[in-house]
Amino acid sequence: MNVFSMKTILYTVFALLAFAGNSVFCRLALSANEIDAASFTTIRLLSGIVVLAVILKIANLEVSNTSKGSWKASFMLFIYALTFSYAYTTLETGTGALVLFASVQMTMIVASLFSGKKLHYLEWVGVLTAFSGFVYLVLPDLSTPSLTGFVLMAISGIAWGIYTLFGRASNNPLSDTAYNFLYTLPFVLILTAITFQQATLSWNGILLAVLSGGIASGIGYTIWYMAVGGLSITQAAVVQLLVPAIAAMGGILFADETLSYRLLLSSLIILGGILAVILGRHFAIKRESSKP
Repeated sequence: MNVFSMKTILYTVFALLAFAGNSVFCRLALSANEIDAASFTTIRLLSGIVVLAVILKIANLEVSNTSKGSWKASFMLFIYALTFSYAYTTLETGTGALVLFASVQMTMIVASLFSGKKLHYLEWVGVLTAFSGFVYLVLPDLSTPSLTGFVLMAISGIAWGIYTLFGRASNNPLSDTAYNFLYTLPFVLILTAITFQQATLSWNGILLAVLSGGIASGIGYTIWYMAVGGLSITQAAVVQLLVPAIAAMGGILFADETLSYRLLLSSLIILGGILAVILGRHFAIKRESSKP
């Protein structure tokens, strides 16, 4: 595996804190009915557009045609943000982050498979273990997340995983992220036209959406694109496993949530399974390199 540079480590740590912050901001706003999910998504993305446009102007970077993001990445960003918000109307902070980033890891693992890499037996064990953890998490129980919330957050994770894969090819993370946010504008306008009559707004909800969009998303995702350029797919996958734990702690500290036994156990099963996948890939590479 590649050795992390100090810059990559710092970028990664900041990005992970931003990811966890998004979960906390969104859950605080939606659980208290400070704002509706559609308005949170709209303000979040618009705030990201404004903040990134200002930063891009101040940085005065020369932007080439190859550093203006892509509509595909932008659409994935919009789908991620929209399903993320609606999922958090029914999921607690830690549960939502767990489902999100477990889905991210599985998406990136599947991407590795499609790139032609064969799974080591330990990787297959990990995939089955992680899947069993998902099954346990959604079994009927008082602490089980709603099926709708689970599905929405899983879709959000898949979209974010694809968005991350797009970012590995970025030569100008700030410009690409800024344009990716800008390209969500048509989708945001359509969403607003469909949902504005049901909008619920408060100053606190708006503030949380702005913090989520401008700081945790706009700046956080730019730094993640900087970090992911120095990470392999495997490294990018494994470091994000820290986010559910950080988000759950944030939910406990700031949203008066409790750490349930089901969430703790399913976290260990899912994350343990994904870790087995990562280790299996490491052993597979080591075995291949040792062949004459």
